[in-house]
Amino acid sequence: MTSTPFDAFDFTAEQARTVLSEALSGADDGELFLEVSTSESLAFDDGRLKMANFDSERGFGLRSVFEDSFGFAHSNDPTLAALKRAAATASAARQGRNAVMAPPPARTNNVLYGDIDPIVSPGFDAKAKLLAEIDAYLRNKDDEVVQVACSLSGERRVIAIVRADGDVRTDIRPLVRLNVSVTIERQGRRESGSAGAGGRAEFERWIAPEHWKALADEALRVAKVNIAAVDAPAGEWEVMLGAGWPAILLHEAVGHGLEGDFNRKGSSAFAGKVGQHVAAKGVTVIDDGTIADRRGSITFDDEGTPSQRTTLIEDGKLVGYMQDRMNARLMGVAPTGNGRRESYACPPMPRMTNTLMANGDRDPQEMLADVKDGIFAKNFGGGQVDITSGKFVFRCTEAYRVRNGKIEEAIKGATLIGDGPTALTKISAIGNDFEMDPGVGTCGKAGQGVPVGVGQPSLTLQGLTLGGAG
Repeated sequence: MTSTPFDAFDFTAEQARTVLSEALSGADDGELFLEVSTSESLAFDDGRLKMANFDSERGFGLRSVFEDSFGFAHSNDPTLAALKRAAATASAARQGRNAVMAPPPARTNNVLYGDIDPIVSPGFDAKAKLLAEIDAYLRNKDDEVVQVACSLSGERRVIAIVRADGDVRTDIRPLVRLNVSVTIERQGRRESGSAGAGGRAEFERWIAPEHWKALADEALRVAKVNIAAVDAPAGEWEVMLGAGWPAILLHEAVGHGLEGDFNRKGSSAFAGKVGQHVAAKGVTVIDDGTIADRRGSITFDDEGTPSQRTTLIEDGKLVGYMQDRMNARLMGVAPTGNGRRESYACPPMPRMTNTLMANGDRDPQEMLADVKDGIFAKNFGGGQVDITSGKFVFRCTEAYRVRNGKIEEAIKGATLIGDGPTALTKISAIGNDFEMDPGVGTCGKAGQGVPVGVGQPSLTLQGLTLGGAG
């Protein structure tokens, strides 16, 4: 079992440093990123195992940074000759510039997860058996169930970051996920519900019977809610968001606008507003990559900067942005451990880890009682966001009408429409029931996807637009 990427390459750390030192001569920054990864996924559908996939990959990416430009080359060829070719390509961005190399990131002793291998344990047969058990459990539990789909996926990434100054740091990054989807039929109408969970820990955390049964029951509950739902009413409503996963709206509509590259270039709605009030009083937004076992957590980012807890908005005031090394240097601030990349084949950029809204002091039941005529949005599916303006459209996968402080009929086809900067100012109540999401988030940016987490307490927002059937 590989514990250091150099075991899978035909060059040593010392040889890599020698090549890197020449390639980064006169550069402001840069690094060699090595990766060895294994992944496995199984999918069970229509009562049988329909897909099983195993993949193993190794490769490196070499980056040289000159002011606000960079050269980048990557390869899955493990040879020293390939590394030298990549170095020649990446160094072409120099174009006569001559800078002093930035110092290496500070080191951290806070390792978030150990040497976990979800591919090896549990074995393939045990995973396939588990998926069959989930299928049988749901079909036997309820006569309305007509289809069950469930899947397990796991990966183990071993990475190393090498700098020309001799600094080398390595990490092992596990990631697992379990998904369950169920379709029911009632009087000729079919509806589905789904649930998932995962994180950076052993599979056993999520595949113990009490955990997978809870996921299966939740998927079935959502399907039953959906099959009884009526068309959503369109218009402007007071909206209460549930705790946990609904923070995906915060992540998309606000979080991207707080990433350093968009603000350095002036393309974010939050650019130039540090020190200004951009949200309602009491709103505190944090990006925290240090929470143990969470999907978005990292010991250090993909440039080697230790992960940290970064306050972005404090009591309504914008106090900072998420930064990688290049944008932090150009903006004259410290990096925040948010330089992330999808794989060795991608350059790093400022990305979120676990993006959270901090607890307030309101009891969620009291908040609900205050809603006289509105919407309770408990869960969200997909959405679209314009990062520059923060304008969003999010589909509610579970939502209800609220009348006189009571949750009444479920509604379907509801979409929340608005923009992040304005939505922050419309928050009128913040609950004391903070929750993290179940561990299913993936964030896309510039064609790269990285695992992320979100979290929030219950929130009440005044005057959000709801798209519906009428």
